[in-house]
Amino acid sequence: MVVDDHPMWREAVARDLAEAGHEVVATAGEGRMAIRVAAAVRPQVAVVDLQLPDIGGVEVTRRLAAADPPVRVLVLSASGEQQDVLDAVKAGATGYLLKSAAREEFLDAVRRTGEGDAVFTPGLAGLVLGEYRRLAAAPAREDDGAPRLTERETEVLRLVAKGLTYKQIAERLVLSHRTVQNHVQNTLRKLQLHNRVELVRYAIEKGLDGEEGDESG
Repeated sequence: MVVDDHPMWREAVARDLAEAGHEVVATAGEGRMAIRVAAAVRPQVAVVDLQLPDIGGVEVTRRLAAADPPVRVLVLSASGEQQDVLDAVKAGATGYLLKSAAREEFLDAVRRTGEGDAVFTPGLAGLVLGEYRRLAAAPAREDDGAPRLTERETEVLRLVAKGLTYKQIAERLVLSHRTVQNHVQNTLRKLQLHNRVELVRYAIEKGLDGEEGDESG
């Protein structure tokens, strides 16, 4: 699904996606329309611009990411401002790409977003992780009754926190891509998180992004 208030840009993005073999189930030029349409067509991925004429892309992202089932959101924006990026990620965006990105970079970002990878324009990933590290330095919240992860789930989570893709994790642990995805989905469900970005934040809060400990087992 493509959400952008500029008709020519919206049509161009939809055309590029269709030519690359993706099924574009809907397009929308306003935020409220996007939310209504998404509830009907249930897209796997939504490409969302931040500058929309009514409720704005951040709010659209928040509602799509909280839908059942949740929609993975790739923000495609002309803005690389720190606050815009952080607001989008905190709202639940899986990735954030600048409109200056090349066509192939955009198509690869859509594919990876669909697979659950966190995708950012180079330079923005460090900004997001830096903010999460700052938040992690704040006083820890109570963790009573926290779900227990298996040893393998923790191992996969540690590699997710280090920024590895599912494919890289599968190669590192000698697992199938599907098995890694299943471990991540199980972890998300146990922790009641919505996407990979929230998972990275959780891992950083738990100190799992540092040097790896015992990898046996």
